[in-house]
Amino acid sequence: MITLASGLSYVDLNFLAVPRIIATVVLHGPGGAALIDPGPSSTLPTLGTELDRAGIAVADVRAILLTHIHLDHAGATGTLVRANPALRVYVHEKGAPHLVDPGKLIASATRLWGDDMDRLWGEFRPVPAGNLVVVAGGERIPAGGRDLEVAYTPGHASHHVSFFDADSGIAFVGDTAGIRLLAGGCVMPPTPPPDVDLEAWRESFARIDRWRAGTIFATHFGPHAPVAAHLTEMADHLELTSGLVKASLARPGSDEMREAWFADRIRLDLRRRMSESDAQAYEVAGRLDLSWRGLARYWRKKEL
Repeated sequence: MITLASGLSYVDLNFLAVPRIIATVVLHGPGGAALIDPGPSSTLPTLGTELDRAGIAVADVRAILLTHIHLDHAGATGTLVRANPALRVYVHEKGAPHLVDPGKLIASATRLWGDDMDRLWGEFRPVPAGNLVVVAGGERIPAGGRDLEVAYTPGHASHHVSFFDADSGIAFVGDTAGIRLLAGGCVMPPTPPPDVDLEAWRESFARIDRWRAGTIFATHFGPHAPVAAHLTEMADHLELTSGLVKASLARPGSDEMREAWFADRIRLDLRRRMSESDAQAYEVAGRLDLSWRGLARYWRKKEL
């Protein structure tokens, strides 16, 4: 467990035995602990081991805060609630119904991941409605001995929120500020289907910027500063990536060919910037084929 500030730490879930892919934040105060984005059930053994080392039992966790309900962020939630029925789960109002009845969420994920679902994510158990605390953005919530501000930050997903701890100056932004696996490394936009929205994403950058946070914490992966420079770089890369997908749609051939053309260019750029192993880690954190599909869906909806 890595310390962020007094009473704030994070765990590297070592997803697929690859470091720096998924992080879970741990807020630990005198009244109990809280987790931001507990990750998928496939990484629960790592999370449990790290909590044990810090002297935190699952029964000591009082709340789970979800930036959004994608499986790499929220997949373990129902399993943790089953182990600790007193847990409160904070989730955006658009995501809440899919935690209670995850059938559509699982079906959508299965279309993307196919036979790899269990290996990647493990089980996804429903969360009883009585355990949910539904948020819309604009609230202040107590968690892990802190009062956190909630902002609605869609773009990556329509059910995405971010959390800000004014005492530490850290904003926990899920996927809104992109994938940055290395300090000072490049920022890669994660744009999987089904509900990428570039206009909403730009507004979300502005909401996060208004917090004037000293640090942003990305689930993929960890703390980054300065915040304004990071958000600017992410916005620029989102524009470049979305423009590349738009250009691919004008190319002749099949979608498979367009997707491969896009992925080849992103791979080449990653390998110019970093080592082969680091470039491969970026692809684990954000699959390029899925990023193409999310943006292609966005552009095609714009043309309707």
